[in-house]
Amino acid sequence: MIQAQNFIAGAWSKAANQSKDINPSNTGDVIGEFSQGSAADAETAIAAAKAAFPAWSRSTVQQRHDALKKIGDEIIARKDEIGRLLSREEGKTLAEGIGETMRAGQIFLFFAGETLRLAGEKLGSVRPGVDVEITREPLGVIGLITPWNFPIAIPAWKIAPALAYGNCVVFKPADLVPASAHALADIIARAGLPAGVFNLVMGRGSVVGEAMLQHKDVSAISFTGSVGTGRKIAATCVSSDPMKKIQLEMGGKNPMVVLDDADLKIAVECAVNGAFFSTGQRCTASSRFIVTEGIHDKFVAAMTERMKGLVIDDALKDGTHIGPVVDQSQLDQDLDYINIGKKEGAKLVAGGELLNRSTPGFYLAPALFTEVDAKMRIAREEIFGPVATVTRVKDYDAALAVANDTQFGLSAGICTASLKHANHFKRNAEAGMVMVNLPTAGVDYHVPFGGRKGSSYGAREQGRYAAEFYTTVKTAYTFDGN
Repeated sequence: MIQAQNFIAGAWSKAANQSKDINPSNTGDVIGEFSQGSAADAETAIAAAKAAFPAWSRSTVQQRHDALKKIGDEIIARKDEIGRLLSREEGKTLAEGIGETMRAGQIFLFFAGETLRLAGEKLGSVRPGVDVEITREPLGVIGLITPWNFPIAIPAWKIAPALAYGNCVVFKPADLVPASAHALADIIARAGLPAGVFNLVMGRGSVVGEAMLQHKDVSAISFTGSVGTGRKIAATCVSSDPMKKIQLEMGGKNPMVVLDDADLKIAVECAVNGAFFSTGQRCTASSRFIVTEGIHDKFVAAMTERMKGLVIDDALKDGTHIGPVVDQSQLDQDLDYINIGKKEGAKLVAGGELLNRSTPGFYLAPALFTEVDAKMRIAREEIFGPVATVTRVKDYDAALAVANDTQFGLSAGICTASLKHANHFKRNAEAGMVMVNLPTAGVDYHVPFGGRKGSSYGAREQGRYAAEFYTTVKTAYTFDGN
């Protein structure tokens, strides 16, 4: 059983309180005990990061490149081991856990390269004898608050750019996935970073996260989680003195449009993958299928048939397509929404029932509703589970209108053979990411990630666009005396 501690100021530190980490595929399996940090632990970590910042922010690009490359290489070398731990802890299948771990390593390697490519500009001034230089500089101490559904990839895409651009980090992972966070921190701790550059403080968001939000020496907060928490974080950061820079990735209610001319097999595979893989616990999941009249009945029939072949079981078992829901609280939320859908008059055509397996766990058959009005709660509110709806529409124009009729705007997809409709949808879908004949969930690690409306706030994550959040721009003028 893992005995995990916080990592503060270059040393492992056991907190006074401990919590247990439970396997959602087998609730009798205790993965380990993990330190629950206090506000004082967070303050110590922030002080250590502040003390380390002057030297780290002026370190050479080679030093930062070497450290990030070492981290990325070790993550990839240990992808099977860490991926198994991730799947055991979070409940996604072993293939998904290993794939996510591989992605985390690739992210660190990408930003190792970015340390060598951070460019500025040198411009002529409108005034004679004056030169203008535009450069990017690190912010300082950055607080990173991450969710449970991608316990190593999302921390990686926050930690890697923060370190690459010369910032120091205080990392608070979600309570449900401390083992993955600890494994990542262990690799970072052995990468040769100066003490205080990277700090891990596990614990409650209301304690550790709040201490980060309130501390004057934290320059910026990057958060991925719920809309409600994100709004509270934004309000606190704006009202703090000094104000903190903020980056928020929040909810999604992502549409997938299926037009009459779509390849039915492609559409069904996109739908099943996007809605139900990773147990539907992705902010980019396809939770709304918007299907035109000519293909609607064929699509529903093919979906229900495809869903019969899905294997829902222990995340570590060979042949499992979908693992358990992450915990009892999330399972209760999923079941509540299934009941809400029934009461609203939607038709449950597949799944939605609890499942018994050889070990006690949070097993739920993926649910598909038809006859869903776009105004129903199950079509408007984020469920964050394997529950999807089908809404019948007349044509493409109606489909686009329903797709955009949401407070969210993270990802949107369309299945069609029409280049005209595909191009129009890419231009007019009100989302930060658009997929054509692909699942709405599943993105590359080297390009921007993020949305609009209620889904995201602030600069994009990942890729070269990460520099927009993790650096600040300086403009310098020089007069040559002539």
